[in-house]
Amino acid sequence: MLTEETIQDKIEIVQPYSVVQVRTATVIKRDGVEISRSFHRHIVTPDISATDLANESAEVQAICATVHTQAVKDAYAAHLAAQDAEMAQPLGE
Repeated sequence: MLTEETIQDKIEIVQPYSVVQVRTATVIKRDGVEISRSFHRHIVTPDISATDLANESAEVQAICATVHTQAVKDAYAAHLAAQDAEMAQPLGE
């Protein structure tokens, strides 16, 4: 019998903006013996909406509530604004 299990097997916090990286493993087993494992990764940034955060696991939500402080959110927003300003400049300036 084939079974499929999906687990979050790795959660990391990447500085300087406390971006949370989540790795999800999909494990296929035949008669209880693993025959395949594949991975999917996604990130959760400090500017994530409350609606999107609600789609995350309770563990990821708890981590984000701890590391995505207002200071981190403000620094990340400033970083994004600086990137936007840099991209708006014409080449050669």
